[in-house]
Amino acid sequence: MTRNRLGAVLGAAVLAGAVALTGCGSAAATTGTVPTSAARPAAARGHAEIMLYSINSDGPDFRAIIAGAVGDYGPAVTVGPSRSVMKLSLTRGSFRLSTAGLERKFAMATRHEPVYPGTCSDFASVRAAVPIVAGSGTGAYRGISGSFSVTATLHEVEATPCPHSNAFRWQAIIASGPGSVSLG
Repeated sequence: MTRNRLGAVLGAAVLAGAVALTGCGSAAATTGTVPTSAARPAAARGHAEIMLYSINSDGPDFRAIIAGAVGDYGPAVTVGPSRSVMKLSLTRGSFRLSTAGLERKFAMATRHEPVYPGTCSDFASVRAAVPIVAGSGTGAYRGISGSFSVTATLHEVEATPCPHSNAFRWQAIIASGPGSVSLG
């Protein structure tokens, strides 16, 4: 298993998706298009919940969902040489999250894999602040600010012989948590 797992896998959880200001049942949800009125929603602020997830991949790609005061979804990918930034490309725009603190904690938690050598399985869970990168918002997210308190969790069953296989049979990385966002 690669040691830059959260960077490679989470970006490496907090989570595809992100921040939009419309309710359920929009045209975007049913047709995949963004209605003109949603291009630049009114200013909003408040509580939001984020979830990033990756299934069976040590790669940089995730899916993201953000719900609460605002709601949106879409792909997320870790970017940059250290992969300590995650770009969320949502249905109404994009923004970036700084995952450096979360990645450091995640790397420490997974440095002695397999965590359970008798069953060739891993479980790790860490929590850290994941701030929105200032000035990174585009589209409806231009001017976005805020931060999430994210818990990243790894569940994995490794291939045998696990101390030397360097592969997994099944894996899920989920990063989620509450936050406060401001648009406008």
